[in-house]
Amino acid sequence: MPTDPEFLAALDAWRARRLADLAADDGWLNLTDRLPIQPGAQSVGSGAGADLRLSVGPERLGELRLADDGTVTLTPEGAGPLAFVATPEAPPRLLLGRLLLEIHSVEGEPALRVRDLDSPARAKFGGLRYFPPAPEWRIRARWQPLPAPETRGITLKDGHAAQVQLTHRAEFEHMGRTVALLPTHQKAGKPMFVFRDSTARDRTYAACRFLIPDEIGDDWIVLDFNRAFSPPCAFSEHAICPLPPPENVLPFAIEAGELRP
Repeated sequence: MPTDPEFLAALDAWRARRLADLAADDGWLNLTDRLPIQPGAQSVGSGAGADLRLSVGPERLGELRLADDGTVTLTPEGAGPLAFVATPEAPPRLLLGRLLLEIHSVEGEPALRVRDLDSPARAKFGGLRYFPPAPEWRIRARWQPLPAPETRGITLKDGHAAQVQLTHRAEFEHMGRTVALLPTHQKAGKPMFVFRDSTARDRTYAACRFLIPDEIGDDWIVLDFNRAFSPPCAFSEHAICPLPPPENVLPFAIEAGELRP
């Protein structure tokens, strides 16, 4: 049976947005550094004497200051202090020439994250690969609240752990068994599932994949695994990604969505 052309058109549009987001100024192809910062003043630059030594940019970029109240400023050479500005769905940022600087915190531990807007990695990127479209992996699942909200520690790929709130699960049937997936994070107000299936052995990113559903009702949710994608840590060693909870490690193959970069 031919695949629904509307399904294919919507999937092509999603893939185009996915590639654009990945290659954007604040995407994951140009991340060059992530350096822990301490309270007080620290010099920043690519020179050997910098407290925070970058892999890109001038030898001395300026002085970074983390105040007691958690605010951060950077004073460039020969200029006054510049503040990092918080934005929705993003950490505090400062654009300085070709460098997009961010203050990224994990469990209260701040770090300076750096993106090079002129990074050659963006131009050299060969694109994304996918399984063939698989309408059978677009599943209308049951969307059920947990008996009580649960706080759980989620392991991160760098060995840290983050505390998350669990409130719902998505349930569907596969090969005669009920599968229950837990969304552990929120992105733009939508639940995000972190999962791993048996394709991670050789075809998809080994740590996990992400899935952010767009269609949610009071008691249902659409899990379109054709839109499952690799996490940021698949593209940069400087990204920190969550790993799936045990419930989301699946013993079967989901042959849909993004392949290993």
